[in-house]
Amino acid sequence: MKNRIRELRQQHHMTQDELSKLVGVSRQSIIAIENGKYNPSLKLAIRIAKQFNCPVEYVFYEERS
Repeated sequence: MKNRIRELRQQHHMTQDELSKLVGVSRQSIIAIENGKYNPSLKLAIRIAKQFNCPVEYVFYEERS
């Protein structure tokens, strides 16, 4: 699963630490999600998407082959 978290954070002038505090996880969790090392729970994915006012499907997507 791919995601646009880094891109969205940069557009919103937000650090990993700021996002982590807003969604209630560690900065390391945000790093792992951004790097594709960890897939968040549905609940966390929704909280992240809400921070950027985007649908979950826009933030997280499957790469087409």
